[in-house]
Amino acid sequence: MSASDPTSPAGPATDVNRVRWGPDGLVPVVVQDAADGRILMLAHANVEALAATLATGEVHFFSRSRGRLWRKGETSGNVLRLRGLALDCDGDALLATVEPVGPACHRGTRSCFDPDGAPPGRLLPAASASPQPFRAVQGFDWLETLWATIADRAASRPAGSYTVRLLSSGVDGPARKVAEEATEVLMAAKDDAVAEAAGLDRTALRAALAGEAADLLYHALVLLAERGLPPSAVIDRLRQRHRG
Repeated sequence: MSASDPTSPAGPATDVNRVRWGPDGLVPVVVQDAADGRILMLAHANVEALAATLATGEVHFFSRSRGRLWRKGETSGNVLRLRGLALDCDGDALLATVEPVGPACHRGTRSCFDPDGAPPGRLLPAASASPQPFRAVQGFDWLETLWATIADRAASRPAGSYTVRLLSSGVDGPARKVAEEATEVLMAAKDDAVAEAAGLDRTALRAALAGEAADLLYHALVLLAERGLPPSAVIDRLRQRHRG
């Protein structure tokens, strides 16, 4: 994998020859979560670090405090898997889009921009006239990946695909599964509620509820694909109701 290889995560736009290195031989690297766009950290890279990043698919930096090449997560295991790399308009800053394995910050927070003491996955809202509470990031953006996969199956119809089998059965196939999974979500939720009231361990029950809800979301998206209705129409309707 090379910086000028169009099949690499970086692509041709990040040819090393186009990087405007600073007087110290470094370039700042902004790290962004590919799942939802959250900014995770800022560090610096030199030529060696950029080459190592492109060669391995895991983000490397140059540690100014230690004066050496640094693979993020080399001691903690919280590596950053490269998904994209781009230069800014002046060529003097890089944006690394990544799939993080664990917290990006050495404090154990998801982002170096999370306030001290905030658990991973918490966001400080943008400045506003009145302070707002922290809100957890749920990762809904990943549903774009799921929808893209379903849409690809609908277009290419690969043999042996469960999604294709559902789509080929017409509206009845995915619609029946939506009804079935909705019932199973209800049952799993009631089981969890009973265990909560009894003060029992709910670990397995909550995992079961999450699994049933995942099945419901997936089959609802397949049903939309079968009907040719994009999920954006559903999001638009939710926005309208929220504004109302």
